[in-house]
Amino acid sequence: MSTETKAGNKEELNFEITIKASPAKVWQVLWNDTTYRKWTSVFSEGSYAVSDWKEGSKVQFLGTSGDGMYGVIEVCKPKELIIFKHLGEIKNNKEQPESEWSGSIEGYTLIEENGEVKLQASLDSTPEFKDYFTETFPKAMNLVKELSEKPIEITVEAVVNAPVEKVWKAWTSPEDIVKWNTASDDWHTTRADNDLRVGGKFTSRMEAKDGSVGFDFWGTHNEIKPNEMISSAMGDGRKMRVTFIPEGGSTKVVETFEAENENTIELQEGGWQAILNNFKKYVEAN
Repeated sequence: MSTETKAGNKEELNFEITIKASPAKVWQVLWNDTTYRKWTSVFSEGSYAVSDWKEGSKVQFLGTSGDGMYGVIEVCKPKELIIFKHLGEIKNNKEQPESEWSGSIEGYTLIEENGEVKLQASLDSTPEFKDYFTETFPKAMNLVKELSEKPIEITVEAVVNAPVEKVWKAWTSPEDIVKWNTASDDWHTTRADNDLRVGGKFTSRMEAKDGSVGFDFWGTHNEIKPNEMISSAMGDGRKMRVTFIPEGGSTKVVETFEAENENTIELQEGGWQAILNNFKKYVEAN
């Protein structure tokens, strides 16, 4: 960490850490809501940000009290660089026109080297906050490293108003899978196979109904407990686990999977939840 004296009674603080992960994974950890809340909890528990993360867009950095800061994204090159210019403070969820932070710059640079990422962060600090950031920012960077170097897990769930035996059959039978395995009405599953044993392979062909695009989703079963749990590995090696929990005459289905790096966590969660909701609708109607 080094410092550089700046005009306006601010000082630039610089931090750096090496992370064994891809730039896509580090970028995802930095700016997706779920993981952003985790690493910024070092500064304030419950911290979150509101933005579309596009160049030129506004960004609000907020806490549970409704206080925080706001600014603009001056530069955004996904997986490489993002620079914020702070414009002012937020008090009781209202933006204040001027503050001592106005004009401060905060930036994050990702440099890929030999399969690792050098994450560099810099921010303009007022003198009274220098010691605070010098202590907390390395902790935040270490959390980014920790989150980036292990899989991010996403969990979706639904309570199906049916006994577990019926839910299990609908989840595992190819003739049922082709009827519910879709996230939206303009897609469908045209073919499904499921070798329901340890080491057995499962596949499903998912296509747009207009025939414009399609893909195969597949994997291998690692552990099976009938009417209780299925643990599998997807074709790209990511792990997934589905648990079936009886609740009276209903069944809670809990699906946990390791996120991929290209799409946002929110997009992945939304897609998998939509499929699970469709499964619930199908089982309850049949």
